[in-house]
Amino acid sequence: MKQSLSLSGPIGVFDSGYGGLSILRCIKQRLPQYDYLYLGDNARAPYGPRSFDIVYRFTLQAVEYLFRQGCPLVILACNTASAKALRSIQQNDLPGIDASRRVLGVIRPTVEKIGELSASGIIGVLGTAGTVRSRSYDMEISKLYPEFTTVSQACPMFVPIVENEEFEGEGADYFVRKYVDALFGQNADIDTVLLACTHYPLLYDKIRKYVPERAKVITQGDIVAESLADYMERHPEMEQRCTRGGRTEYRTTESPESFTRLARIFLGEPVEVSHIDM
Repeated sequence: MKQSLSLSGPIGVFDSGYGGLSILRCIKQRLPQYDYLYLGDNARAPYGPRSFDIVYRFTLQAVEYLFRQGCPLVILACNTASAKALRSIQQNDLPGIDASRRVLGVIRPTVEKIGELSASGIIGVLGTAGTVRSRSYDMEISKLYPEFTTVSQACPMFVPIVENEEFEGEGADYFVRKYVDALFGQNADIDTVLLACTHYPLLYDKIRKYVPERAKVITQGDIVAESLADYMERHPEMEQRCTRGGRTEYRTTESPESFTRLARIFLGEPVEVSHIDM
């Protein structure tokens, strides 16, 4: 059933796992006045190796859940969901659910910013296998900057390293060096490296160590937060529907104990979380 245009509620933030918390952290720092509802589909993570159809179905379930909780706006704080599901949800599902609501992703705002940062137009992308296979960054970059070259490298060990709290250990160096070397082995002239997974900021210091000094290393959190602030300014009709109270709720499809432990890593503070089934 379609909802009234006057419906208001928190901003929904969705990720298949925990990495979206790094996006939420930046959004809350930039826009602390709003209410937020974070949903992590941790029981079915990771999404990266799953097919397009499965990721689309899971992501749509999450979006519909957040809509039922009153969210007028949902951010897919997940590169895999943004790559494999966002366009279908925007074009095929929203008109039938409620055309007044919005679902936004992290890929487009990231790509828009890259154009300001790269001098050579040769972009390196470190991402999950799913994001790399989707070629979403390649396609978005070529649309906005047809003269640019994109080189991508899948990093299947990065998420397990982070979620097992090994991102500061010596063992992480082996895999960081391996993937960075593989990326630059494809094109030594890369001048901007995008960390295209929301887990990867926790490995930033190690990645920075192995990326050539002349190249920039870019994370997404601040970019997405600034893009959302700009969106709110350009769309006052949506901004007025997002409630203001500075409150954040956390929900997970996994055990609250696991979520609480890992959320502290990404947010730097303890949180209370509720279990839900979708």
